[in-house]
Amino acid sequence: MAPESEGTTPIRRALLSVHDKTGLEQLARGLTELRVELWATAGTRAGLAHAGLEIHPAEELTGIGSWFGGRIKTLHPGLLGGILAPRSDAGRRELEARGLLPFDLVVVNLYPFVEHLAEAPDADDLEEYIDIGGVTLVRAAAKNHAYVAVLSDPTQYTAALEEARQHGGALSAGTRRRLAVAAFERCTEYDRAIARGLAPAAPGPGGLPVEVAFRREPMALRYGENPHQPAAVYAGVGHDGAGFSPAPLELVKGESLSFTNLLDLDTAVGVVAEFDQPTAAVVKHATPCGVASAPTLAEAVERAIATDPVARYGCAIAVNRPVGDADPAPLHGVFVDLLAAPGFSDAARQALERRPKLKLVRTTPPAPSAVRWEAKSALGRLLIQEVDRRQLAPGDFRRVTQRESTPEERCALDFAWRVVRHAKSNAIVLAHGSRTVGLGAGQPTRVKAVELAVEVAGERARGAVLASDAFFPFADGVEVAARAGVRAILQPGGSVRDPEVIAAADRAGMAMYFTGWRVFRH
Repeated sequence: MAPESEGTTPIRRALLSVHDKTGLEQLARGLTELRVELWATAGTRAGLAHAGLEIHPAEELTGIGSWFGGRIKTLHPGLLGGILAPRSDAGRRELEARGLLPFDLVVVNLYPFVEHLAEAPDADDLEEYIDIGGVTLVRAAAKNHAYVAVLSDPTQYTAALEEARQHGGALSAGTRRRLAVAAFERCTEYDRAIARGLAPAAPGPGGLPVEVAFRREPMALRYGENPHQPAAVYAGVGHDGAGFSPAPLELVKGESLSFTNLLDLDTAVGVVAEFDQPTAAVVKHATPCGVASAPTLAEAVERAIATDPVARYGCAIAVNRPVGDADPAPLHGVFVDLLAAPGFSDAARQALERRPKLKLVRTTPPAPSAVRWEAKSALGRLLIQEVDRRQLAPGDFRRVTQRESTPEERCALDFAWRVVRHAKSNAIVLAHGSRTVGLGAGQPTRVKAVELAVEVAGERARGAVLASDAFFPFADGVEVAARAGVRAILQPGGSVRDPEVIAAADRAGMAMYFTGWRVFRH
């Protein structure tokens, strides 16, 4: 008999051995309809007892039942031989000589070590949740994927059944190979979680993980920063399992997101997450160019886009409330590339659908504890740091000038500081109340950042407050702000020329406060 073709091997016999029974009955029924002979281990058979299906006990092929409280059930040639055997003439002869049955499909998922570790990291029974037989079955089937398909996750069942129905009970060679890759990846993740769970890696400085893993996500990017640069999205997981938790993200309208869309979105969502009031953030080139909080979302959007009518062209906007029926009105006549919100009302969605180039994204600003680490790259290396979520405390407002700010100015300074931490260094934010009136960011000198913020603000700089992400190295930046009419400044302090800077503020009758810590963002 000629060897079976790797592309057309039908599924005649399947082995089922799963801990997670999700979708199991539907899969078993679908396989039965395809006339697949089903074999299952005791626990899996019990989970299907009510289904009324003919399922053979795997113990008939091993003759060992369950040893040592279930630690050994499937580690036996009676199962592994039928999975690993090549389907050549020689392989068939040996299967027959040894009295083994070949399996064409193996359905296995593993003991929930990761879930048990999360629930009880100090439990004495962690070792009992380490799967040995299941991993062996998965690896054996994946190794022999030329003839055997392996389903290692319940999310794979529906697609596998659909393809098998379309191809007379067979899965293509490409599908078997993809399933094998997914199975090996699952085993790798599982082993890594066990190693970390039993002997957590010694943390680096400040609790930074010693090792992190990133996996490519299915989200398609049109290109990188420029059309000639291919790009992809990867989600990462730190040693604690949550250090790089990705924010929920769903494109609900528009063409696929770009590399720069995600960078802008990251900044915009981070800004609005700073505030409890309805807030809108307008972002260009991954730096804010307008932010406002207001009693209503429509007011917040209107005030945010009013900060810089030139820079907002082609912007990304994020808000921290679902977009209601009237909220899109302020965007009339404004070219917006992307609008992100936790949700959109039906009326708002219909209104925004009329804008053909607008992308709508459903996303939720992360909770303060959701993402612990953030990553960037440099010189072919991954740079990781803890996300900056330090908040101003009352003691961080250390007055260094003769004049003291008014309560209203103090609130505006707090608002401006929450915004400036998301702007590119060197960064300056001018604000009135809870809205920005001028921003200067990404400048090589701080005085240039002040000049840019003042230029954007125009007459609105008079009576405004100013937040600076780092200290003023010279008095010139303060002097520019004073001439524009700025009344109060919040900055980290720490320059060797602080006395000169303070003196310039006093001459102008300005209030100035030092925080003692900076908020660089590069």
